[in-house]
Amino acid sequence: MEKVIHGTRIVLKKGDITEEDCDAIVNAANSSLMGGGGVDGAIHKKGGRIIHEECLRIRKEEYPQGLPEGEAVITRGGNLKARFVIHTVGPVWRGGNVGEGDLLFNCYMNSLMIALRNGFSCIAFPAISTGAFGYPLREAAKTAFSAIRQFLEKNNGKIKEIRMVLYTDEAFRIFSQVFSEFF
Repeated sequence: MEKVIHGTRIVLKKGDITEEDCDAIVNAANSSLMGGGGVDGAIHKKGGRIIHEECLRIRKEEYPQGLPEGEAVITRGGNLKARFVIHTVGPVWRGGNVGEGDLLFNCYMNSLMIALRNGFSCIAFPAISTGAFGYPLREAAKTAFSAIRQFLEKNNGKIKEIRMVLYTDEAFRIFSQVFSEFF
Protein backbone atom coordinates (compact mmCIF):
# COMPACT_ATOMS: atom_id res chain seq x y z
CA MET A 1 0.00 0.00 0.00
CA GLU A 2 1.39 3.41 -0.90
CA LYS A 3 0.41 6.99 -1.55
CA VAL A 4 2.22 10.24 -2.39
CA ILE A 5 1.54 12.97 0.18
CA HIS A 6 3.09 16.46 -0.08
CA GLY A 7 5.69 15.15 -2.52
CA THR A 8 6.69 12.18 -0.33
CA ARG A 9 5.92 8.56 -1.14
CA ILE A 10 4.55 6.78 1.94
CA VAL A 11 4.78 3.00 1.73
CA LEU A 12 3.25 0.42 4.06
CA LYS A 13 4.59 -3.08 3.75
CA LYS A 14 4.84 -6.31 5.67
CA GLY A 15 8.44 -7.33 6.20
CA ASP A 16 11.64 -7.35 8.18
CA ILE A 17 13.03 -3.86 8.77
CA THR A 18 16.59 -5.21 8.95
CA GLU A 19 16.31 -6.00 5.22
CA GLU A 20 15.33 -2.47 4.16
CA ASP A 21 17.68 -0.81 1.69
CA CYS A 22 17.35 2.91 2.36
CA ASP A 23 19.29 5.72 4.01
CA ALA A 24 18.11 4.92 7.53
CA ILE A 25 15.98 2.47 9.42
CA VAL A 26 14.51 3.34 12.80
CA ASN A 27 15.21 1.14 15.78
CA ALA A 28 12.55 0.83 18.46
CA ALA A 29 15.27 0.84 21.11
CA ASN A 30 15.30 0.62 24.87
CA SER A 31 16.90 3.42 26.85
CA SER A 32 20.17 1.52 27.37
CA LEU A 33 20.80 1.48 23.58
CA MET A 34 22.50 -1.89 24.09
CA GLY A 35 20.03 -4.04 22.21
CA GLY A 36 17.21 -6.12 23.55
CA GLY A 37 14.40 -8.18 22.13
CA GLY A 38 12.28 -7.76 19.04
CA VAL A 39 13.28 -5.13 16.49
CA ASP A 40 16.02 -3.78 18.75
CA GLY A 41 17.76 -7.13 19.16
CA ALA A 42 17.41 -7.97 15.47
CA ILE A 43 18.97 -4.66 14.38
CA HIS A 44 21.89 -4.98 16.79
CA LYS A 45 22.50 -8.61 15.82
CA LYS A 46 22.40 -8.02 12.07
CA GLY A 47 24.14 -4.61 12.14
CA GLY A 48 27.02 -5.90 14.20
CA ARG A 49 29.78 -4.37 16.24
CA ILE A 50 29.71 -0.86 14.75
CA ILE A 51 26.20 -0.19 16.05
CA HIS A 52 27.09 -1.49 19.51
CA GLU A 53 30.28 0.60 19.67
CA GLU A 54 28.54 3.78 18.56
CA CYS A 55 25.71 3.22 21.03
CA LEU A 56 28.30 2.78 23.81
CA ARG A 57 29.89 6.09 22.82
CA ILE A 58 26.51 7.86 22.80
CA ARG A 59 25.74 6.48 26.25
CA LYS A 60 29.12 7.56 27.60
CA GLU A 61 29.25 11.02 26.01
CA GLU A 62 25.63 12.14 25.61
CA TYR A 63 23.19 10.04 27.63
CA PRO A 64 24.92 8.37 30.58
CA GLN A 65 21.53 7.73 32.25
CA GLY A 66 20.09 6.25 29.03
CA LEU A 67 18.23 7.74 26.09
CA PRO A 68 14.93 9.26 27.30
CA GLU A 69 11.59 8.18 25.85
CA GLY A 70 10.70 10.17 22.74
CA GLU A 71 14.29 11.15 21.93
CA ALA A 72 16.34 9.84 18.99
CA VAL A 73 20.01 9.41 18.08
CA ILE A 74 21.83 8.13 15.01
CA THR A 75 24.55 5.55 14.39
CA ARG A 76 26.00 4.00 11.28
CA GLY A 77 24.24 0.89 10.00
CA GLY A 78 27.14 -1.52 10.16
CA ASN A 79 26.28 -4.72 8.29
CA LEU A 80 22.72 -3.63 7.48
CA LYS A 81 21.62 -2.59 4.00
CA ALA A 82 20.60 0.77 5.48
CA ARG A 83 23.53 3.14 5.88
CA PHE A 84 22.31 4.45 9.24
CA VAL A 85 20.13 3.50 12.20
CA ILE A 86 18.08 6.07 14.05
CA HIS A 87 17.47 4.77 17.57
CA THR A 88 14.40 6.03 19.43
CA VAL A 89 12.88 4.96 22.72
CA GLY A 90 9.13 4.58 22.61
CA PRO A 91 6.93 4.72 25.66
CA VAL A 92 5.64 1.74 27.59
CA TRP A 93 1.83 1.68 27.36
CA ARG A 94 0.31 2.50 30.74
CA GLY A 95 -3.30 2.99 29.67
CA GLY A 96 -2.88 6.10 27.52
CA ASN A 97 -3.27 8.79 30.18
CA VAL A 98 0.31 9.51 31.21
CA GLY A 99 1.69 11.16 28.08
CA GLU A 100 2.36 8.05 26.01
CA GLY A 101 0.85 9.65 22.89
CA ASP A 102 3.10 12.69 23.07
CA LEU A 103 6.18 10.54 23.65
CA LEU A 104 5.37 8.25 20.72
CA PHE A 105 4.65 11.27 18.50
CA ASN A 106 8.09 12.62 19.46
CA CYS A 107 9.73 9.32 18.50
CA TYR A 108 8.49 9.69 14.94
CA MET A 109 9.03 13.44 14.70
CA ASN A 110 12.55 13.38 16.16
CA SER A 111 13.52 10.49 13.88
CA LEU A 112 12.19 12.36 10.84
CA MET A 113 14.07 15.50 11.88
CA ILE A 114 17.33 13.54 12.11
CA ALA A 115 16.66 12.18 8.61
CA LEU A 116 15.96 15.70 7.35
CA ARG A 117 19.11 17.17 8.95
CA ASN A 118 21.20 14.43 7.35
CA GLY A 119 19.70 14.90 3.90
CA PHE A 120 18.23 11.40 3.76
CA SER A 121 15.78 10.63 0.98
CA CYS A 122 14.41 7.39 2.50
CA ILE A 123 13.61 6.32 6.07
CA ALA A 124 11.91 3.13 7.28
CA PHE A 125 10.01 2.78 10.56
CA PRO A 126 8.79 -0.23 12.51
CA ALA A 127 5.62 -0.02 14.63
CA ILE A 128 7.37 1.65 17.57
CA SER A 129 6.32 0.54 21.08
CA THR A 130 3.80 -2.07 19.88
CA GLY A 131 5.83 -5.14 20.87
CA ALA A 132 7.12 -5.64 24.40
CA PHE A 133 6.09 -2.08 25.35
CA GLY A 134 2.43 -3.02 24.77
CA TYR A 135 1.18 0.00 22.82
CA PRO A 136 -2.14 -0.84 21.09
CA LEU A 137 -1.67 -1.09 17.32
CA ARG A 138 -4.56 1.19 16.32
CA GLU A 139 -3.47 3.95 18.72
CA ALA A 140 0.16 3.57 17.65
CA ALA A 141 -0.80 3.85 13.98
CA LYS A 142 -2.86 7.00 14.59
CA THR A 143 0.06 8.61 16.40
CA ALA A 144 2.58 7.55 13.75
CA PHE A 145 0.52 8.91 10.87
CA SER A 146 -0.31 12.09 12.76
CA ALA A 147 3.41 12.79 13.22
CA ILE A 148 4.21 11.91 9.61
CA ARG A 149 1.39 14.11 8.30
CA GLN A 150 2.48 17.06 10.44
CA PHE A 151 6.11 16.60 9.36
CA LEU A 152 5.15 16.49 5.67
CA GLU A 153 2.99 19.60 5.94
CA LYS A 154 6.05 21.56 7.11
CA ASN A 155 8.69 19.78 5.01
CA ASN A 156 7.03 19.26 1.65
CA GLY A 157 8.91 16.62 -0.35
CA LYS A 158 12.21 16.98 1.51
CA ILE A 159 12.23 13.27 2.29
CA LYS A 160 11.31 11.32 -0.82
CA GLU A 161 10.10 8.10 0.84
CA ILE A 162 8.85 7.10 4.28
CA ARG A 163 8.26 3.41 4.83
CA MET A 164 6.29 1.67 7.57
CA VAL A 165 7.65 -1.87 7.71
CA LEU A 166 5.30 -4.02 9.73
CA TYR A 167 6.39 -7.40 10.93
CA THR A 168 3.07 -9.15 11.59
CA ASP A 169 -0.07 -9.62 9.53
CA GLU A 170 -2.10 -7.98 12.31
CA ALA A 171 0.13 -4.90 12.44
CA PHE A 172 0.01 -4.56 8.65
CA ARG A 173 -3.79 -4.91 8.63
CA ILE A 174 -4.38 -2.35 11.37
CA PHE A 175 -1.81 0.17 10.12
CA SER A 176 -3.32 -0.16 6.62
CA GLN A 177 -6.80 0.59 7.94
CA VAL A 178 -5.61 3.67 9.84
CA PHE A 179 -3.49 4.78 6.86
CA SER A 180 -6.64 4.83 4.70
CA GLU A 181 -8.39 6.98 7.30
CA PHE A 182 -5.48 9.47 7.52
CA PHE A 183 -4.46 9.89 3.90
